[in-house]
Amino acid sequence: MPTEHSVRFFAALERHAHRLHRSLSVPLLFEAAIHRGEAQVSETGALRAVTGKYTGRSPQDKFLVDNAATHDLVDWGKVNQPLAPEDFENLRARMEEFAAGKELFVFDGFAGASPEYRLPIRVVTQYAWHSLFAHQLFVRPTPSQLENFVPEFLLVDLPGFHADPVRDHTRSETVITLNFESRIGLICGTEYAGEIKKSIFTVLNFLLPQQDVFPMHCSANTGPDGGVSLFFGLSGTGKTTLSADPDRKLIGDDEHGWSGAGVFNFEGGCYAKCIRLSAEGEPQIWDAIKFGSVLENVVLDPETRAADYDDVSLTENTRAAYPVDFIPSAVIPGVGGHPDTIFFLTADAFGVLPPISRLTRDQAMYHFMSGYTSKLAGTERGVTEPEPNFSSCFGAPFWPLPPAHYAQMLGNRLDTHNAVCYLVNTGWTGGPYGVGSRMKLTYTRAMIHAALSGALRDAQTVIDPVFGLQIPTHIDGVPDEILQPSQTWSSKSEYDTAAQKLAQRFAENFQKFGEVSAEIAGAGPRIS
Repeated sequence: MPTEHSVRFFAALERHAHRLHRSLSVPLLFEAAIHRGEAQVSETGALRAVTGKYTGRSPQDKFLVDNAATHDLVDWGKVNQPLAPEDFENLRARMEEFAAGKELFVFDGFAGASPEYRLPIRVVTQYAWHSLFAHQLFVRPTPSQLENFVPEFLLVDLPGFHADPVRDHTRSETVITLNFESRIGLICGTEYAGEIKKSIFTVLNFLLPQQDVFPMHCSANTGPDGGVSLFFGLSGTGKTTLSADPDRKLIGDDEHGWSGAGVFNFEGGCYAKCIRLSAEGEPQIWDAIKFGSVLENVVLDPETRAADYDDVSLTENTRAAYPVDFIPSAVIPGVGGHPDTIFFLTADAFGVLPPISRLTRDQAMYHFMSGYTSKLAGTERGVTEPEPNFSSCFGAPFWPLPPAHYAQMLGNRLDTHNAVCYLVNTGWTGGPYGVGSRMKLTYTRAMIHAALSGALRDAQTVIDPVFGLQIPTHIDGVPDEILQPSQTWSSKSEYDTAAQKLAQRFAENFQKFGEVSAEIAGAGPRIS
């Protein structure tokens, strides 16, 4: 149920706004965004907006209010930074004052496709295109559901309001903060729409474990036989691309819950990276960019309004947001059974991890807690080239609870449902970033299909001497030498040095978890 604080806050916004638009249709939001000068229409009919200074998330500007609801549960630190209740309230009051006299747009809907576990949310935005983004990314209610809609979390997004770091005890003018006691979230100082999506999913990642639902940063799809597959990984590792498979039905592309009944999508849409997008490489995403979709920071030809997906002059983190039903094979509603195949995706900038390897249960726990990949250019401010990054549970910025809590939920489900886990490197081969090359998407797809078909369950494997991973010796459609990373380097000694360097990084990172079982701790790389 809504809190008294959230009800009063919304009532004040509604009372003092110049005009408050509730649950506008897609065409009306398009027209409002164009009329207000917020966006342009692309050649294919998509709405294109530019987010200015901030073209990616601002994780250092994210805060959770430290109060009775969070104090003893949250894993406080650099990721989950505390904000005092009085600082939150002062910020909220000033944002309320800023909103007075302005047009505001309201989206009412749900986070979560499961009727049992979905969260009714209300998103209030300063921009029409941000409201369209929320409309397409979250689960859209039916007209009857809107009649007596009661939100249980209120998110207010005012990019034009800038925080005062001295007064508000923040790092910059940008703030993304959640208060679980009042059930209010605030976003200010950034036009990047992804903050809206990730704020709501952080809410679910805090609330759902209290109902024994495992929240996951992953995409999910299902095959003709009903088997469900999960793809874990950070932005840019291939979750959206690999889950949008024409031979399988898409459940969702980014965030899911795993309950006692199976998996369910948190979203009603997809937020795909579209840098270097092509009709040949990713036809489903290409075809989804049409009227109703939102393009973010994509460069358009000034005359034809044709999108140039190769242009990185604004950012490499170009995005397309669209309803999940724009994918012809999407599962509506986004629910499925218990997973039988799980992929951990990583973009290894060292170029030493195998392109695919099977994990034991303990190795799966180890790599889930480690969450290794490379930060890819553009997904965060200040990141201009890939660099090694460990992000617990493949999405540390969005997990309020300690990583071990989520890892235990994964372990329990692996034990119960006997799913097979694979580690997939979609990063570099033949050398590190700058020397080697990115793994070919056709090879990765062939490996994924081999795993999904069951061909890898009993395939002949060799054990990697450093990482202890089970590497298949042959997969149809992939050169055998590609499967063994040491064979793709021109210098074996340089490969060995790089592998040991990454192994050492794994060991150093895992120390932050303190005491874990000997089985899980021993499932990591071997340091020589």
